[in-house]
Amino acid sequence: MSESTNRATETDPYTLTADGIKEPPTGWRDSMRYFGPGLILSASIVGSGELIATTALGAQAGFVLLWLVIVSTLVKVAVQIELARWTIATGQPALTGYAKVPPLIFGIGWVNLLWAVLALSKLLQLGGIIGGTAIAFSVLLPIGGDPLAFTSLLVWTSILAIGSIALLYSNRYTLIERGAALLVVTFTAITVVIALGLPATPWAYGFDDLGSGLVFLVPAGTLGAALAMFGITGVGADEITFYTYWCVEKGYARWVGPNDGSDEWVRRANGWIRVMYKDAMLSWVIYTFGTLAFYLMGAAVLNPQGLVPSGNGMITTLSRLYTDVLGEWANVLFLLGAIAVLGSTMWAAIPSWSRMYTNLLATFGVLDWQDPVARLRWIRVFTVALPLLWAVIYLTIQSPVIMVQIAGVMTGIFLIGVVWAVYWLRRNETDPRLHGGRAFAVCLAVSSVAIALLGVYSLADVVGIV
Repeated sequence: MSESTNRATETDPYTLTADGIKEPPTGWRDSMRYFGPGLILSASIVGSGELIATTALGAQAGFVLLWLVIVSTLVKVAVQIELARWTIATGQPALTGYAKVPPLIFGIGWVNLLWAVLALSKLLQLGGIIGGTAIAFSVLLPIGGDPLAFTSLLVWTSILAIGSIALLYSNRYTLIERGAALLVVTFTAITVVIALGLPATPWAYGFDDLGSGLVFLVPAGTLGAALAMFGITGVGADEITFYTYWCVEKGYARWVGPNDGSDEWVRRANGWIRVMYKDAMLSWVIYTFGTLAFYLMGAAVLNPQGLVPSGNGMITTLSRLYTDVLGEWANVLFLLGAIAVLGSTMWAAIPSWSRMYTNLLATFGVLDWQDPVARLRWIRVFTVALPLLWAVIYLTIQSPVIMVQIAGVMTGIFLIGVVWAVYWLRRNETDPRLHGGRAFAVCLAVSSVAIALLGVYSLADVVGIV
């Protein structure tokens, strides 16, 4: 067997054994050594939603929807944490849990069937991501003359797809985590600094602008973009789902050990759940500041000029966020940053979706999820297939903004299934001794109601009822 296959069989994080038990740390300082899943989550979030959907909404609506940015990043966190709590207690990833939620349709959980529909729409989003990254590379280093011509885009899209496969084929958790952290820090820091510095430029915003954005209004003509942004920014249905895989592969569930019903197990489980809380909150801080920064830049710089990112010209329009503030020299800085932020989504999405597709096949009986060799083999199949498929879809459609927004609306609809599944698993499979306190229960209820209303409205909007 290969070295990577040997690694898969030696210490399988999805198999809970007594010899994998580890005492949880206490306090933030000691817990920080065990952060990681949230960084991968942030790498996925600080990407298409922020750079494309959020900035486009700011350019379209101005400051008036600033409140939605804050709500969309905050309201879903409790659901994310609750699903991860179940995962840490059981050692099982999300789609394994979704498969159990009744009613079953031809023996298949309805939430997993809905997830399959989401996955089809996400092909558009991830095609938009690889396309946006290819455009940034092409504008920076055009091949064959016109950077937006098909030849240059084809070459760069192919390079990105093949390069991503080569880098991520091993599917090593530590590599994925470290790469995600580097990419997130690079662009988020730059963008936040520029957004905070806008008041000192010709594109200044003031307290009146910020105040107008905190009134709960949705201007006419922005509802579709607002729904897409709500669904895709912060933790969406897909991020809530794949966060569970990274919690397992980091080791949280394995360190808790199998549930023997003892008080010691409860103590360890609550300890590692508290570490997960901190990991989730750190990622929330990262992607919330990133989201606010992108929205403010779109509202302050692009909106007054009537510029809304669209088509293959998306990157050149978005570059105005930097060049109009710092000068033409900043175009290269923006392009490098765009490559980092969109590349971070690809970096997190490829291994995350590969795991989810593999897990879905396992629920269909195609493979045994608990067999680490078979699981890794299938994950690698999708690691190769997905970037190639995304590349073909982008080259066929070539409209990254629309591709991302369609997936955002579908994400909002799928959140209904996620909320239902989270409550079913909490009630039927999570040890009651691990449930959060009353304050968390209230947060979970508020989060669930907000998400459910979004999903119902998104569905009604799609079928033309509203």
